[in-house]
Amino acid sequence: MGRGKIEIKRIENSNNRQVTYSKRRTGIMKKAKEITVLCDAKVSLIIFGTSGKMHEYISPSTNLVEMLDAYQRSTGKKLWDAKHENLSNEIDRVKKENDSMQIELRHLKGEDITSLNYKELMILEDALENGLAGLREKQSEIIKMIRKTGEMLEDENKQLQYIWHQQEMANMKGAIGERDDVYQRVRDYPSQMPFAFRVQPMQPNLHERI
Repeated sequence: MGRGKIEIKRIENSNNRQVTYSKRRTGIMKKAKEITVLCDAKVSLIIFGTSGKMHEYISPSTNLVEMLDAYQRSTGKKLWDAKHENLSNEIDRVKKENDSMQIELRHLKGEDITSLNYKELMILEDALENGLAGLREKQSEIIKMIRKTGEMLEDENKQLQYIWHQQEMANMKGAIGERDDVYQRVRDYPSQMPFAFRVQPMQPNLHERI
């Protein structure tokens, strides 16, 4: 007896539904791989379960972007608008520029230059010479700036020493002036004292006798 026909409808029991999903997903993934190998077909399969988890399979000979582009060309349907197309083109352009800059950087480091022809080597040499000239110019500017800063610091140091010397001279003059003033006061002090005379009798008791 053959297997009975299964009615295709939603499985209400969550456990049974999850088991069936896992088995069917594995089976359809297997079929996608088989048709890719047996028939040299390009297959793109994307499955989202109820939990939101994604499962995908894409034939090794292609990628998702190529499959979507082929779908658009075949059906005439636009999967994204012109704005997104321009953004995608801009991303591709930036990636190409980045790859080109990485290659140029390796060449400037002296890496992977064996494949360059004579013209490309001359261009690389000019770039290196220009870079070296710019580096020397920048180095010269830095040296001039350092010298100028040193001269400014030296001038400021001389000015500070001059100001300090003037202050020292002023302090010395003030000290000498105070000392001379003290000497003058000491010299003039006796002449300014009043003289008081008291007559003492030679015989202290003479006035009593009189």
